[in-house]
Amino acid sequence: MPPSKAVKPAKRIRILVAKPGLDGHDRGALILCRAFRDAGMEVIYTGFLATPEQVAQMAIDEDVDVVAMSLLNGAHMTAFPKVAKLMRQKGGSEILLVGGGIIPEEDKPVLEKQGITGNYGPGTALKTIIEHVEKIVRDRDSPKSR
Repeated sequence: MPPSKAVKPAKRIRILVAKPGLDGHDRGALILCRAFRDAGMEVIYTGFLATPEQVAQMAIDEDVDVVAMSLLNGAHMTAFPKVAKLMRQKGGSEILLVGGGIIPEEDKPVLEKQGITGNYGPGTALKTIIEHVEKIVRDRDSPKSR
């Protein structure tokens, strides 16, 4: 039999799940952590009360592909853009940002313009969020996007 060609496994997505700022509700973030893990991603969780500075630094230090941010306290228009700005300043502009939580429809286009995609609310199917993360990483890493 001829030797078989080894198939290079697809790179696992490294994702940082973050709750930037003062938000003590992490049930949704923990559910996302499990869903991302079950989808084959490497998951890192910041835990409670991470500052935007800590989130950005962890993303750089952990060499993640994506930061998935979740807030339920209404501070998304402050905390999410601050993380995005710090990521760019620290040289992490290639790290993709996904938002979620209690986000009014009128805020979503503003966040999108700042590079924060998704912006999913409570009740969004986990499959939808996972597929979004996989798509934006695939799009970023495709030879066409370089």
